[in-house]
Amino acid sequence: MTGLNRRRRLAAVAVIALAAVTGSACSSSTDGSADGGAYLVWDPYPQFADDSEWVALLKKCGTSAGVTVERTGYDTTDLTNKALLAAQQGNSPDVLIVDNPVISTLAEAGALTTTDDNKLDVSAMEKNLLGAGQSDGKTYGVPIGANTLALYYNKDLLTAAGVDPATVTDWTSLTAALTKVKAKGKKGITFSAIGTEEGSFQFLPWFWGSGAQLTSLDSPQAVSALTLWTDWLKQGHAPNSVINNTQTTSWQEFATGDYAFAENGTWQLANAEKLPFAYGTIPVPASAGGPAPAPTGGEFVSIPVQKNTGRYQTSQQLVACLTSADNLLTTDTTLSYVAPVAAVQERQATADPKLKVWVEAVRAAKGRTGDNLGTKYPKISESLWTAVQAALSGGKSPQEALTAAQTAASTR
Repeated sequence: MTGLNRRRRLAAVAVIALAAVTGSACSSSTDGSADGGAYLVWDPYPQFADDSEWVALLKKCGTSAGVTVERTGYDTTDLTNKALLAAQQGNSPDVLIVDNPVISTLAEAGALTTTDDNKLDVSAMEKNLLGAGQSDGKTYGVPIGANTLALYYNKDLLTAAGVDPATVTDWTSLTAALTKVKAKGKKGITFSAIGTEEGSFQFLPWFWGSGAQLTSLDSPQAVSALTLWTDWLKQGHAPNSVINNTQTTSWQEFATGDYAFAENGTWQLANAEKLPFAYGTIPVPASAGGPAPAPTGGEFVSIPVQKNTGRYQTSQQLVACLTSADNLLTTDTTLSYVAPVAAVQERQATADPKLKVWVEAVRAAKGRTGDNLGTKYPKISESLWTAVQAALSGGKSPQEALTAAQTAASTR
């Protein structure tokens, strides 16, 4: 694209960012991004201090490339805004690590180079994970790892109810298990159905597991998925609190020991080890059996567009270092992520057998912006979580709610 067209696209996309942060938030040309010996890296991991393994890895990769890495960690939303503004002002970092749904936004704005441009090798990456960073047939970065959703279960409650978790392989067997647990005076399942992206994120395994597609929110398959959730509430298998539950509050409910199942993610593994009862995990089952496609979380390492194209070669070395097999193993273990490379996934599962279920779930997972949805996804997601809220609260039937959602998604 021409420089003028790129600036116009960046200006249009950056309007949202300008409303969220002040102009002083962007780095200047004196902060290292224009210094040939210093390369600027922005990431969404503000929890990692300068003495962390993550920062040590960044510095190690810089040393290997013969440069100094200057790293700044931002909150995810703040990072997106700053990245858009920096791109508009021609002041982007050399390496940018962002949440995978953000890739399509930055790519549409013309802020990122493609892997064809920057010669990054993505051949070893799992195709379903790589898809979250692709748009119109082009790839805009390298996945650094992935998290996703599965079902945690309380071993004690299932044993008391006579349920073998290995038999829970589809919606029918899961609902039968919930019925047995309820008959023993306990609670079935908790999840997050809040009216935000978290609610859509948690509904997607059931939505996709029915065979539904995000381009047709009111299909019979989609209606069956929402009906499953509404029936669980009506039958007392899931609490009404799911309407307002975040993934954190849902986990807190499970941690009480009163629930047989909880839908949650890899990020709860450390908390799971602190539970006062024995737990296990199984994939979220698809309607007809087998693991349902769950949405992928996790970040991509990308190389933003630079005025000085001579910097790309060193940026490529930094990204290649960060995403090498050995470094991915260290990084993904630190982040509680599943690696995007099959060989590293196997090493993770061998080192910690509890990760086998998560590896299986990640291999079946899908990117939310996949299927070439790109920047259409946020509009679709908002329509979807609105429908879930309407149906679970009893305001509309699943069919009515999803019909309205499809209309809204088509007109937004």
